[in-house]
Amino acid sequence: MKPHLFDSISAFLRTLDLQKPLHPLVNVIERVQLEDVIDKLPHSFLFNFYIISFKADPPGKIKYGQQYYDFEEGTMIFVAPGQVTSIEDELRNTGYSLLLHPDFLNSYPLGKTIKKFGFFSYSVNEALHLSEKEQAIIVNIFRNISDELKENIDDFTHDLIVAQIELLLTYSNRFYKRQFITRSSVVSNDLLQNFERLLNEYFDTNSALRKGLPSVQYFAKQLHYSPRYLSDMLRSLTGLAASQHIQNKIIEKAKEILSVSDLSVAETAYQLGFEHPQSFNKLFKRKTNLSPLEFRQSFS
Repeated sequence: MKPHLFDSISAFLRTLDLQKPLHPLVNVIERVQLEDVIDKLPHSFLFNFYIISFKADPPGKIKYGQQYYDFEEGTMIFVAPGQVTSIEDELRNTGYSLLLHPDFLNSYPLGKTIKKFGFFSYSVNEALHLSEKEQAIIVNIFRNISDELKENIDDFTHDLIVAQIELLLTYSNRFYKRQFITRSSVVSNDLLQNFERLLNEYFDTNSALRKGLPSVQYFAKQLHYSPRYLSDMLRSLTGLAASQHIQNKIIEKAKEILSVSDLSVAETAYQLGFEHPQSFNKLFKRKTNLSPLEFRQSFS
């Protein structure tokens, strides 16, 4: 069944029988308001606006897979325009949701830079989990935006709300970096070892020859991460994104083939999953400052 599209904040609130927004392009709702109305939503839906949600987690540990989350005080989830969303019981928790239409940011630099915040591409299970101190900061920003919307509109209202939204995103970015670090002692070794194992298996089993070059999306699916979260996690641990790890492995395997086999440069390219040898030559030259042929001749 095709997901229902909410093309405006007003339409979304109207479906929930909630009060019309104080501003058509930005609104803050307390999640307690959703307690008795979320059943009015279709099973799956998408928005033409951003949603940034904070929910207070219930007592007790929360577990995903074999790992416990870092903190239990609160959770943040980020949804970008066009992402399909489903109803979850978690929506019934207390907290806040910021509804933000991209048009509200049109005349501000944040209108362009908001797309650079990678957490809008994360999966729900990759949510941001907050400490008590972090929760207090986030809740205060939500309240500041809500209070500003309730004040009489003046020449400073738009600027102040955008400033608070940017502050919210910047703090969220900081807290995600903290989450990567605090989880690194638990998951980094497993993640790196499993990623390296999958990379080796892909080339050792000739998957590249059959399926083509490996992609970040392929490994993210195998490791049960979203592609953006996998890249950000690897970058925080090693300084390299997932795509860079893949390219480095390709070059490593290329050097191995070129140095110990009689395959031509073109055959080596096909063995590694390239459709066109020229693309292989270009990548190899960029990574080693030598062409594949020059590298092979250096062993002569």
